[in-house]
Amino acid sequence: MMVTTDAFGAYDIRGIYPQTINEEIAYRIGRFFPSLFAAKKVVVGNDIRLSGPTLKESLIKGLAESGCDVLDIGQCGTEMIYFATSHLRLDGGVMITASHNPKEYNGMKFVRQEARPISGDTGLRDLEKLVVDGELPNSAESVGKVETVDITKEYVKHILSYVDVSKLKPLKVVVNAGNGAAGPILDVMERYLPFEMVKVHHQPNGKFPNGVPNPLLPENREATAKAVRESGADVGVAWDGDFDRCFLFDEKGDFIEGYYMVGFLAQAFLEKYPGEKIIYDPRLTWNTVELVEENGGIPVVSKSGHAFIKEKMREINAIYGGEMSAHHYFRDFSYCDSGMIPWLLVLELLSNTGKSLSVLMKERMELYPCSGEINSKVKDADEVLRRIEAEYGPQGNVTKIDGLSVEFDTWRFNLRKSNTEPVIRLNVETRQDETLMREKTTELLMKIRG
Repeated sequence: MMVTTDAFGAYDIRGIYPQTINEEIAYRIGRFFPSLFAAKKVVVGNDIRLSGPTLKESLIKGLAESGCDVLDIGQCGTEMIYFATSHLRLDGGVMITASHNPKEYNGMKFVRQEARPISGDTGLRDLEKLVVDGELPNSAESVGKVETVDITKEYVKHILSYVDVSKLKPLKVVVNAGNGAAGPILDVMERYLPFEMVKVHHQPNGKFPNGVPNPLLPENREATAKAVRESGADVGVAWDGDFDRCFLFDEKGDFIEGYYMVGFLAQAFLEKYPGEKIIYDPRLTWNTVELVEENGGIPVVSKSGHAFIKEKMREINAIYGGEMSAHHYFRDFSYCDSGMIPWLLVLELLSNTGKSLSVLMKERMELYPCSGEINSKVKDADEVLRRIEAEYGPQGNVTKIDGLSVEFDTWRFNLRKSNTEPVIRLNVETRQDETLMREKTTELLMKIRG
């Protein structure tokens, strides 16, 4: 099997199986990971992708031969690896997942002690070099112990601690697992919650019979929206494949952009903990910054991506961080992202206020209309970025924390390359001007794709 650097990215490994991610790479990662990160005991798990079990088997073989003890938690969501690493005080964790990528992909995310992320700046480049070019070390005199454990009950108990379950109302909730890993966890959570769950695409299936589990794609939203409308549900929730992101739909079946959820959750935290720091990403910003400042918080911008957000959160001890891509991070969850905590917080707010989600969101969406993230395949992303900056930069305020952001008095945009796919991503927002937002989005897309 080929061992190349092709699947190693900025903050994880992700590639097409078996060409750029395969059992040999997984085994070699297992052989080098313990010594590189001083790991004597690690947790491993996999999402629902068909190549997951064999990749995990090879990874475990490599870890054990290096003398590292392994806890295998089986099929799970990425955040369960974060939870297990921190909760069980392990030396590290490896999640086998490609998140929302098409079914032919797989990959790995890594953490060290305290669920601290391992990214390009904190060891991933060193691991890459060893895996591709390093000489395998001698096997350990004592082979590591491998155990299969179930942390579901402890994990669910922790997730439910973020809300007062006794005050939740018996709301009707559409839950769409996207045939990913969320379904079995929702079944356990259901026992402790007063909600009536309407289940859509609930069974895990690595063949993705109902499309790639990525609710950010407009074509993947209708199943949830339709179920909300037909069932008369109070809210809809959809997850990606490894459920580290959740997406909300209001009682009309309308999709709530992740951008507005960041401001919504920031406001909720600041009402309880005023003066705290809130992390946001540079793609869409005005709504979040305004809400944080109005509620006595301190907004702090960070480069997009889970590893970068987590590092910044630890650095400044932020209570909450959010990305418009629907990643939400919590200080009390080892500064990690969770796709299960946000929707519970939202339903707690619905229960407390008695207001519908559409009413709670309408004002902010009208104040700061946004395009949502729009992907474009281009031959040369760097050339596109240079061309757009040359045209728009001189008239606006340019920042390059993550891609290209250009801000004007009444509108702004961010254009950035994907870390995981051959596309360039556009986000546009305006101040109370839906028409201008649509005009500028169309204008930019013509220039990007032209």
